Amino acid sequence: MDFDKNLLDIILENIDEGIHVINKEGYTVIYNKAMEEIEGFNKEEVVGKKLKELFPSLNENTSTLLSALKTNKAITDRYQTYLNKKGNNITSVNTTVPIVINNEIVGAVEISKNFTKIRELYDRILNLNKDSVNDLTRKSFNDIIGASPEFLHTIELAKKASKTSSTVLIIGETGTGKEIIAKCIHDSSSRCEKPFVAVNCAALPEGLLEGILFGTVKGSFTGAIDRPGLFEQANGGTILLDELNSMPINLQAKLLRVLQEGYIRRVGDVRDIPIDVRIIATTNEDPYTSIVEGRMRKDLYYRLSVINIKIPPLRDRKEDIPIFMQEFIKRYNKELLKDVWEISSEVYDGFMSYDWPGNVRELKNYIEGAMNMVIGHVLKMEHFPPHVQEILFNKFKGDVHDLSYDFNVPLDEYLDTMEKNIILKALEKSEYNISKTANLLKIKRQTLQHKLNKYGINK
Repeated sequence: MDFDKNLLDIILENIDEGIHVINKEGYTVIYNKAMEEIEGFNKEEVVGKKLKELFPSLNENTSTLLSALKTNKAITDRYQTYLNKKGNNITSVNTTVPIVINNEIVGAVEISKNFTKIRELYDRILNLNKDSVNDLTRKSFNDIIGASPEFLHTIELAKKASKTSSTVLIIGETGTGKEIIAKCIHDSSSRCEKPFVAVNCAALPEGLLEGILFGTVKGSFTGAIDRPGLFEQANGGTILLDELNSMPINLQAKLLRVLQEGYIRRVGDVRDIPIDVRIIATTNEDPYTSIVEGRMRKDLYYRLSVINIKIPPLRDRKEDIPIFMQEFIKRYNKELLKDVWEISSEVYDGFMSYDWPGNVRELKNYIEGAMNMVIGHVLKMEHFPPHVQEILFNKFKGDVHDLSYDFNVPLDEYLDTMEKNIILKALEKSEYNISKTANLLKIKRQTLQHKLNKYGINK
């Protein structure tokens, strides 16, 4: 029993979630360290005290703990913002559950997650999108790089999509440029003078994402204020829902209602607000996979994919790789004050043989990193960091030593042939300088001379 209690104490004091437990009389019996940090109280101030003594303004309607105790109903993911005892503005998402033993309510437990930093991010997102309403930077289809037939077909579809106001679903792996194509569709459409706002559905939890999308009203939860969401900010224009496959299923149902009925309702409000917003959504995986695995509603998919645009991955359009290489070298020559005009054959071959799981974004990052290291006019393998060299160039693959072994050849003869080939490769790399070759092979000059004589290699 002592072991169980000690184990429970260790868990409670080391988890990130705040835990507050009251008994059926409303007295606090457990209050852990994480909850201390959230609410600003010390455990000694809370344990053994009645909840209403600590928070006189609370009652069964305003306190999730007291409400769960009274109604025997769980309250999940309740989002609230308030000033704690220390005067700090705190945002938390709480789940409160009644404790029932032998059909009798003996208390309630509240699990609180601190989302203060995420809330600050939420406010920055809303403010940034307000600024983007006045952003005059335009994207044109002419700015998009690519010449492969598959990619040009994708651009043609996107151009056609810009002539309508139907919903669009863009499918493509991470790094293929989904957001750029979405912006081009908007900027080439009749809505181009209206706002284009974007939100990453994978970046925020459901409680915050709902408020960001649909807005809030004062009093909808503690600390809530009247604030328009992104749909209202985008009215008349376009909203981009990036990584829609990461949006919580419950929120997908609310989004479906917006698509069907053309209005939104702020969190905590009873009023319907009509909106005129074109929705462009993106997904980084096959939508049918998301549907089968229960991460995307089938009815929402059909609503969104009126126009379906698929961006091919870079590995399927390798003729575009040299174009990207030259474009990024040109860009970083200007930004980093470099003067690179040539790519070594090793770098070119490595880029063309790699599969690029991170697509254009990965290629861009590798070029940028290498361009910082260049001194001279040629981009070489040595300008890339070791881990990138290993990924891109696989220095030993196809080199002088092929480890496939022909068992019809005696081992000594096989090893001699391999050693001779390595020496010949090293001589070529060292421009046939004996001292440099010995240093490259990390052997003595005399040893190298002996091996040259052994294999009949002369200068």
